[in-house]
Amino acid sequence: MTKFSYSDYLSQFRNVGSKGNSVLSRPRRPGDGRRCDRQSDVTSESTEDVDPVVCAIRRGDVKAVNDLAASAPHSLMKENKDGWIPLHDAAYCGATECMKTLLRAHPGLVDKRTLQEQTALLLAVSCEHLSCVRCLLEAGADPDISSKNKETPLYKACERENVDMVSLIVSHGATVNQRCGQGWTALHEAVSRNNTEICEMLLRAGATVNPPNTYSITPLTVAAQRGQLKVLSYLIGKGADVNIQTCDGITALYEASKNGHREIVAMLLTKNADANKPTNSGLLPLHVAAQHGHHEIVSLLVPVTSRARLRHSWISPLHLAAEHNRHSVAAVLLKTGADVNATLSHSHSIQYADRRTTALCFAIANGSAETAEVLLKAGASLSLDPVNPLLMAVRQSSVSTVSLLLKNGADVNARIPSYPTTFPGVVALCMNNLPLLKCLLDNGCNPLACFTCTYGSSLHPTTGSHISTGGGNGYVVQNDGIPPLTCTEPSARATQFCEWLSTPAVCNSAGPIIDLLLEHVAHVQLCARLTELLDSREEWLAVKSKSLSTRPLLHLCRLRIRTQLGRDRLRSLTSLPLPDRLIRYLSLID
Repeated sequence: MTKFSYSDYLSQFRNVGSKGNSVLSRPRRPGDGRRCDRQSDVTSESTEDVDPVVCAIRRGDVKAVNDLAASAPHSLMKENKDGWIPLHDAAYCGATECMKTLLRAHPGLVDKRTLQEQTALLLAVSCEHLSCVRCLLEAGADPDISSKNKETPLYKACERENVDMVSLIVSHGATVNQRCGQGWTALHEAVSRNNTEICEMLLRAGATVNPPNTYSITPLTVAAQRGQLKVLSYLIGKGADVNIQTCDGITALYEASKNGHREIVAMLLTKNADANKPTNSGLLPLHVAAQHGHHEIVSLLVPVTSRARLRHSWISPLHLAAEHNRHSVAAVLLKTGADVNATLSHSHSIQYADRRTTALCFAIANGSAETAEVLLKAGASLSLDPVNPLLMAVRQSSVSTVSLLLKNGADVNARIPSYPTTFPGVVALCMNNLPLLKCLLDNGCNPLACFTCTYGSSLHPTTGSHISTGGGNGYVVQNDGIPPLTCTEPSARATQFCEWLSTPAVCNSAGPIIDLLLEHVAHVQLCARLTELLDSREEWLAVKSKSLSTRPLLHLCRLRIRTQLGRDRLRSLTSLPLPDRLIRYLSLID
């Protein structure tokens, strides 16, 4: 038997609110919910092609059926292409009197099956024809014969929530613990419908209160997953095990926590549900509640969750909240003592190319700006991850997150571990976003490093001997010219700005990038490679001319003042006690 993995549970839950897709939902079958109240549904055959007996049954013509039974009794046994005999049609249409005639003529056909292995009894139950069901049972129909889909009459009656029919079938000796597809029992189905009256009938008839299905899912777990408080309370009162686990270690408390059923969680906790039973993947109910953003449930679970268990988990609830931008959950966890700088276990950190370890890094990597702000206010460190969170925010072109990180002291000149450069890595990461690059330069990014070249005016080595876009011994950059934020082994020599800028993916943006950098430096000498790039296009000659001209005194003074202010004060320039005009001047707003 193939077991259901935890990843399967998560993948089937990604459609938030679509509980019909959960593995704890009842097995889905063709024709679910169909009622048999129209004779036109009986078959796709045209009226002319239908057997006379069947025509009479559909008309409810008992006399015609009696006449045919007397004159042509063998016609009552004739099968159509689907394996249906007239008895099946009578059960489907609710023609009780016609059915009695057919059973008198051929009592041995009472359990005859269609090609789908449906009996007349199952068809009558499916269509909720109570009198037909009674007639068939009194004629000796077996209530335990299942269809090709493994559905029994009792199961179908529970699905239809027909109390009288359930009572009738049970009174005729139906096996109440018989399993349908995927091991679902009648009790599972009754619980899934939140029908305590039918549950009571089944339990009185001997139904097991904790029957596991194929995946070891019990009715109590179904009730918890669906948020059905009434039937859950009923089952617990009847002795259902609140801590029983599925084959993947899922408990009722875990399911209720995942699906946001606060009242169910509260009820289970009062009934001694264990919040410290991990799934096979090592996650606790607190983890899954945090992941799905149920902050009220998180508040209920924190006091009853073992801190030691959490420390030994491969990931913290705070990490999951950060990854999925559950800022309300993050706030609750931090308020109740969660370590804002807890790190991911090494064995799981190495599964990420950037080797992320902190909740802050998870938040930034997944664009969770609101959660990142909560974490930073709680004292999250910006220096614990191999890849600086600022680099991630720049790579995503998230201006708001970049501003937030800069405000909290992020190193604007941080290096990319796998791509060492002689110039700030953020420049290479925002080549297609000049406004973001300007923001970084305004906040202390070092532009002078971009104009420092070991070759100067001499001939440069051929581009590509040092930088590649696909592999080899050079530094690997992506096809868009932006280096990946990984922790792979770097090359021995750092890439210069002119080498990066002259790569095929970047060179088309060279002019505007150099122009912006020149606005943040005094006089600089362009190397031969940068000069060559500016000479390649006529519209860039003005940029070259700017680099050769003497810089205005107004510009030089501004740069000197900015240098004296320092990087920290530049981040809070607008809050300094200076006139607005001076702030605009120092902010390079002309």
